This record gives sequence, structure tokens and C-alpha cells, in this order.
Amino acid sequence: MDIHQRLALSGIAIPELLLPEAGVDLEKWAVIACDQFTQDHAYWAAVKKLVGACPSTLNLILPEILLAELQGAGIAARVAAIHDTMATYLEGLLVPCERGAVYIERKTPFHEQRRGLVLCVDLEQYDWKPEARPLIRSTEGTVEERLPPRMAVRRDAVLETSHILLLIDDEDDALLSALGEHAKQAEPLYTTELSMGSGAVSGWLLKQEADWAYLAAAFEGLVARSGERYGGASDAPFLFAVGDGNHSLASAKAIWLEYKAAHSGEEGLTKHPARYALVEIENLYDAGIAFEPIHRVIFGASFVEISAVLAVQPAFSSCAVASREELAALVGDAACERNRLGLVSGDSYLLVESERQGLATDTLQPLLDAFVASNAAYSIDYIHGEDSLFQTAQGDAVGLLLPPIDKRDLFKTVARRGPLPRKSFSMGEAKEKRFYLECRTLFR
Repeated sequence: MDIHQRLALSGIAIPELLLPEAGVDLEKWAVIACDQFTQDHAYWAAVKKLVGACPSTLNLILPEILLAELQGAGIAARVAAIHDTMATYLEGLLVPCERGAVYIERKTPFHEQRRGLVLCVDLEQYDWKPEARPLIRSTEGTVEERLPPRMAVRRDAVLETSHILLLIDDEDDALLSALGEHAKQAEPLYTTELSMGSGAVSGWLLKQEADWAYLAAAFEGLVARSGERYGGASDAPFLFAVGDGNHSLASAKAIWLEYKAAHSGEEGLTKHPARYALVEIENLYDAGIAFEPIHRVIFGASFVEISAVLAVQPAFSSCAVASREELAALVGDAACERNRLGLVSGDSYLLVESERQGLATDTLQPLLDAFVASNAAYSIDYIHGEDSLFQTAQGDAVGLLLPPIDKRDLFKTVARRGPLPRKSFSMGEAKEKRFYLECRTLFR
């Protein structure tokens, strides 16, 4: 069995990456994930101003903040422009690298270092449905209504660039630490500051078969251990948990299923690039990864209405709090044996408690979904970062401050129960999210 066959058994493929030619400003080229700062028009306006007419992945993505204002024909026009730009960049801007994986080191405003590995994963070994137990598993519920815009960008696209982060359960930190020591003996493939105060990133190409053999052995070991740790059947190991980009990965899977059905029986189908998705793999236990809650904001509702919605929870109680700092400290108290949430609107702060029955989102999300569905005037958004929540929760917007999740429980919880309720956690603050940078060809 050759190295690529061994890697395939772990759901992995070595990509042929494309990067901008020399002279392109990588700080303007790299742009944060499309699902960040979804209520912050000033952020995306500043990115657009910074980029100007320069080549940028901003022109290859559809920021979710635009979905509400574009809709219908506007989205179709934006997608067409994205596809045209992809073709232009592919023909005259992007340069092939030697085939290889990329070892990543990322600096953020909150952590000095976070390590990762860029490669491709096999979508045949991923399924987001709650009952599925594949090699690559969704960690949060997937909202099918959110997939069509991302599918439209990917469908027939000549390029793929990615913000998807997958996690491995490598408590001994064996894989990425050893890769880093080896990879950094060579010059980096790229290094750049990241825009909007988001830190910096460097990547080193792993292009030797000896590097890939090491990866194959390391992932084989993690696959073997997964059965022992989670008690799963030997034919259903759990190697990768989706950390960020769940809807993007689900969209990639949907497009692959479309393409596979339309081209059934064609030669080379099983090796088509659409079968794979470009991702960055990180270790759950990396010191640079902190799990943060994803907060909620309800628009069009009053403080009193949202408090009444939550009051149906078991053993409900609430009390006013004097400041945002006090509210944040109370909600974040890990020693509390009850579920705690904070309600925020302007300068009003309310601490809400209820009986603990699993994660806070287990009972919260169904209540919010039913409330928003009851009146077309209501809407909900999901906010990364405490500061962003307090800035957004003004006027007719009511914010819900959620408690943190212990990242050490992620794999065993998902292995036992399947995906968590959607938007249960975030890997770090908004500025720590992955930036689009590397590309590869998709449909040509």
C-alpha cells in the first residue's frame, strides 16, 4: 500500500496548492472567514477600503453580512462576479506550489501561537446528519437553509479557498509539535501580517514523501486510538471534529453529491477534486485554542419578552445586575452548578439561571427558534466575542450572553450524542478565525 492509499484510509489527500505570484500583498490578499462580523458593517467596509483594487480573497467569497441586503438576483450577480474573478486569478495571478501539505503557525491578538496543517479531506468520509458517525463528524447542528448561498459559490467554481478548521484529539501533542520542528528547518512558503489587527500567519510546505509517510503513521495511530477512547465500533472511528466552517463543509459535501449523481459512471469520477475539501487541521489541546461561547442577539423583541421566553426553563430565576463586567463574571463562573445566561440591552443587565440539563444551548435554542418563528418582526443572529455582543445589543436588540464550554469534553460528547445544538461554541474570538489564503483548483 503506497503512502497516498494509507492517507486515504484516514480521509486525507495531499493537495496541489496555488498561491499569489510574487509581489502580491498577502495582507490584502488574505481575508477573514465569511461568517464573521455579521452585524459589523464597519468591519467589512474597512476591509473593502484596505483591499481597494488589489488582488484579494475578498473577491472570491460571499460575506454573510451581505446576504440580507442582496437576496435573490443580487446574490446570483455576486456569485457570477466571484466566479469571473476566480477565472481571472487562475489564469494570470495564482502560481502552483509543489504538491504538499502546509504546516501553519498563527499569531492572534489573544494567543502567541496556534499551529495547524493544511491539506484536503475526503468528503466521502464526512456527514453532517445528526445520526451519522463517520470519520469526520459535525460538532454542531447544521441549518440546511444556510447552505444554498455557499453551495452557489462552490458550484462550478474553478477555485476553492477555505476557512474550515478540523480538530484532532491529540492530548500528547505529538503530531503538530514534531511537524513544526521538522518543517521550520526550511524557509517558509509564505509569511504575512493579517489585516484588521488579527495577528500574523506563516506556512511551511511539506513536500517530501518522508513527510507524508510521517503523517500517514500519525493519523493511523489516532484512528486506532479513537476506538479505545470513545468506545465506537472498529469500522466507525472518530478522527476529525469540525471546529469551524461546519456549513461550508456541509456545502462542499452537498456539491460533491450533486456532481457525483450527475456524472455517475464517468472515468476519473472518484478522483475528482470536488470529492475533497481544503481544510486546516488543528489539535484540540493546542494552547492557542480557546473555546468561546457564541452569543445570541434577538432583533425586534423587548427585554421583557425574552425574559418571559426563558422563564419556562426548569427552576428558572433571574436578578438584575449592575454592570456588564459583573454579568460576564457571573455567567462565566465555572463553579456554578446551574445554567447561567445574561440578558443585555443597552445599560440593562439581567442574570438568568435555570436547572442544568446538559449544555445551555440544549434548552435555549429550541425556545429561541420557536419565538423567532412566531413573528416575522423577530430575527436572530449569532455573535462571536463578548465586546461585539454588548455593542450590538442596543435599541430593539436583546443580547444573550452564554457561558463557556470545556473543550476537553468535545470529542467524547460528540461521540456519545452526536452534534451539539448549532452555534454552541466558537474556537476563539472573531479575530482569531481562519483567513482565506491558499487556493486549489476545483471545477475546470
